[in-house]
Amino acid sequence: MNHKNILVIQTAFIGDAILASSVLEKLHGFFPQSKISILVRKGNESLYHEHPFLTQVLIWNKQEGKYKSLFRLLKTIRKQKFDTVINLHRFASSGFLTAFSKAPYTSGYDKNPFSFLFNNKSKHKIGDGRHESERYNDLIESITDKTVAKPKLYPTFKQFSKIEPLVSHAFVCMAPSSVWFTKQLTKEKWIELCDSIPGEITIYLLGGPSDKALCHEIKAKSNHASIQILAGELSLLESCELMKHARMNYVNDSGPLHLASAGNAPTTAFFCSTVPAYGFYPLSYNSTVIEVSGLYCKPCGLHGYKACPEGHFRCAKEIKLPLFK
Repeated sequence: MNHKNILVIQTAFIGDAILASSVLEKLHGFFPQSKISILVRKGNESLYHEHPFLTQVLIWNKQEGKYKSLFRLLKTIRKQKFDTVINLHRFASSGFLTAFSKAPYTSGYDKNPFSFLFNNKSKHKIGDGRHESERYNDLIESITDKTVAKPKLYPTFKQFSKIEPLVSHAFVCMAPSSVWFTKQLTKEKWIELCDSIPGEITIYLLGGPSDKALCHEIKAKSNHASIQILAGELSLLESCELMKHARMNYVNDSGPLHLASAGNAPTTAFFCSTVPAYGFYPLSYNSTVIEVSGLYCKPCGLHGYKACPEGHFRCAKEIKLPLFK
């Protein structure tokens, strides 16, 4: 079977879209002459801007109307005449696109409602101890091999030029926010961490525009003299490039963790309400996971909550911060 025109689908959140790059790496290694495309949700497309071996980036914009945009996408996918569709997403929308893509070879998870129409199916089990990139590899193992590629993003010289003035001295990056409150270290802990960093080391606070308020609170209450707020100022690829040059990157179990993995950047990851066994731990060669073990209530859920269900939030409040090295 030919695999000359391949589409990879991952329309979940930013972390999932970043980890999808591991599949792109593997497919390009096995099929270097093939055309490879990726489909992501609106907002994540910048991750793959000017990617060196992607033919195109397709975008699912739900804001245009979920079903209207879905049928428009299906029409686009059919027109492209993909011979291979790899679906890393487990839900019906992407399953519909995969099943009716008219691609001769389709692969996805058996949890997908449309999986009965796929050529190849794999199981997906959160909490099996394997990394999500390993579970992704299950979907292409039959056309490649068992070796798992690491996620990788490709910031360009343009991105480096943007952050070049920021890397001329020693610095650390901190990404204090998360979509889910119980997945993020407390504001007080971030302030304590800032105060523990030597004064000659600059601290860059990263995140999106919505994270600025938290970053300003941390900066205002910290005693550290050199804190710069970059939340909302950098693109995803610029943040990835900056993290590569940091002495350390401090992150929650959230998107910035996977940005660090994709840049093989030094990482200290705080796991509050979730656990590394879910399969979303850092993959950088220099990485550490810090969490509170033995709590009766941990993990309390896959994605976290807006507030601690037990009311005490011990999983975050009792974390012991690392010494800066």
